[in-house]
Formats: sequence, C-alpha cells, structure tokens
Amino acid sequence: MITKIVLENFKSFRNRTTIDVNATNYQILNDTNVYNNVLKGLLFVGSNASGKTNAITSILFLLELLFSNKEINIQDYFCFFPCSMEMFLEFTFKIDNDDIVYGFIYDIDGNVSKEYLELNGEIKFNRIKDGAESKITDRKYYGNLDVDKKTLFIRNIYFNTKFKGYPSLEKLFDYLINSVHINSVMQKTVVFNSKNNNLNILNYLEGNGLKKVNDFFDFFGFNQEVCFETEHQISKGIYAVHKEKEIFLKRNNIDIWIPFRYESLGNQTLLNMLPAILHATENDCILIIDEFSSALHNELEELMIRYFMKNSKGSQIFIVSHSTNLLKTTLLRPDQIYSVNFEDENGSYLKRFSSEGPRESQNLERMYLNGRFDGLPRYKNTINQVE
Repeated sequence: MITKIVLENFKSFRNRTTIDVNATNYQILNDTNVYNNVLKGLLFVGSNASGKTNAITSILFLLELLFSNKEINIQDYFCFFPCSMEMFLEFTFKIDNDDIVYGFIYDIDGNVSKEYLELNGEIKFNRIKDGAESKITDRKYYGNLDVDKKTLFIRNIYFNTKFKGYPSLEKLFDYLINSVHINSVMQKTVVFNSKNNNLNILNYLEGNGLKKVNDFFDFFGFNQEVCFETEHQISKGIYAVHKEKEIFLKRNNIDIWIPFRYESLGNQTLLNMLPAILHATENDCILIIDEFSSALHNELEELMIRYFMKNSKGSQIFIVSHSTNLLKTTLLRPDQIYSVNFEDENGSYLKRFSSEGPRESQNLERMYLNGRFDGLPRYKNTINQVE
C-alpha cells in the first residue's frame, strides 16, 4: 500500500508537496478504513482547476511509466512554471512489514537523471543518468549500453527478473500492475494488467461478472437487474433480436428491458465503475477515480465508498470529487481528506483536514464550506448586482 507520495515540479505542483497516506491518531473507522496502519484511500476536494486531478495523476504517471507500452511525453507532466529543470517524484510503500521507497528525477528533456530503490532503509539500486549499481540482480553494474536514458531502470528489472528472491518487491508489483484508473466523465476504464481487460463492462458481463453485479444490486435493494442477451423484451411476450449481446436493465415488476445506451448517465456511470470496485475488493490494488461523483446520487456515492472500505483489504482508492456530502466522519476520517488549492505561480498546495484537528463529532462539510480547510472557489458574489 502507498504510505506517502512526494512531488516537485509535477503538473501544477511546483513546490515540494507531500501526500501522506498513513493513519493518524483518529480512532474512528479504524476497522473499515485502515489496514496495517495505512489508510485505504484519500479524497481530494477543491475548486475547479486547483490541481485535484494532478494529485492522483502522480500515481497514474508511475503506473504508465512502469507498465504502459505507449510512448510517454515527459514534458506533458512537467510544471508549467517550474522552480528548476527537473521533476521529482518519490513513492513510499508498506508491503506486509517492509518499507519500500522508490524515487526518480526526470530532466526537462525527458531523460532520467536519478533513480533509486530502498528496502527497509537499504539501497537496493541506485542510478545516476545512464549508469546504475544494483544489489538485487546478478549483475552489479550497468552502463549506457544497458540503461535507456528515458526508461525507468526498475521497469527493466521487473520484466527481466520479476524480483525473484524479494517477495515484498514481487508483491508490490502485483499490487501496482493490478491497479485501475477510471475517468467517470469519459466513461473510460484503464487497466495495466492485460489479464484485467475483463473490467470493461461488456467483457465483465461476458465472463462471470453478470451474477456479481446482480448480487450487488440485490443485496442493496436496487430494485433492478442487469440482463446481457441477444434479445430483449420490449413488451409482454414481444422480444427484439440483436446480432450481438447487449446490456439491458430490467426494473423489478416491469416486463420491459431498457437498453443500456438509453439508461440515465448515473446508471451508466455506476455500471462502468462497478467491475473495478468489485475487482478492488477481491484483489489488492490501487483504484484511481477522477470525477467520482459524475451523475451519481449522493447516497449512491456514499454507498460505493462504504462498500469499498468495508470489503477491501489491502486495496486503496484515490478519489477526486466536488461532492461535499462525502465530508463526514461516518464515511471518511479527517486524515483521509485533502483540500487542493492553487496560488498563482506557486501552483497547487494541499491541506489535510486532520491538520486542523477537527473532533470526530464535528461537521466536516460545514467546516469546509465555512473556509476552515481552504479549497473553496474564490469567486466574487456579485450576482445581486446584475440587472
């Protein structure tokens, strides 16, 4: 699990910024929202264009660098108003009882200038530009013929050795490669392990996911079921036939099946998101969801988060949302919520709700809307002056 992320010159984060995912001294929701003293996820709130998506993009950037086959333009991730010509990211993980620190620096030309891996405080490999020294491979030294200047060295070690002999590193990369990114607005799901391509809703239902989705609906009393058929009932006893299987939703006690494409945006969002939610409760991974609240009812948002927190084990969820109803201590702890703010050329900065020391009984939503945690839009209220 991720315990800490450090950013500098990344996207809108100009200055060195730390995202802490360790549990603090709060006792609320310890049984559901904390695992091995690490938080099962974070929520980022703030005004538009403050940098909320950039905060979770740091994790996505790491996953793409490690596992993607597409060419990545490093300049797209550099801060537009940098404090130097280098971009720094460092990730700290806790796997069982081991602490793993992995960091790297890219220069403005997209070349790796530094990269390192620590296991319980011991350096396991250290790279400076196109030279590397390793303690986790049979070979100890690597030169410019072996180290690609734009590719992370740890990626080569992973694909060549799978970290055999280092179980915590093996487990870390299983955790990372099983991760999923969801853009709710674009209804797009990205996986990093080809074995997880079934998390697309069509593939998921084609496999064994239909029963899981309907069991979920039935358990929570959704009063509807999903059908995945080549025909659907348009009225009592009358069916339409299709060339390929399609998704339909059938309300209880109503014979008509509604094609998925005609369903509400909220139902479409729910069905596109649900395979990844269920996957993350069955497999340790990271679930990154941008615009989590897109078209979902407040109570449905809360249900999804509660379900994840209760049923996941070593998985984590990182969410961006504008829904202030999520700011309650019956759902998330104060140390699980960050406000994101943007301050001119200084870029984005974070404020952790727990830094203000709110009591467990206090109304976090009201405190946030009153400006206690920052992260509010700074518009002038001049609407009454408009004629």
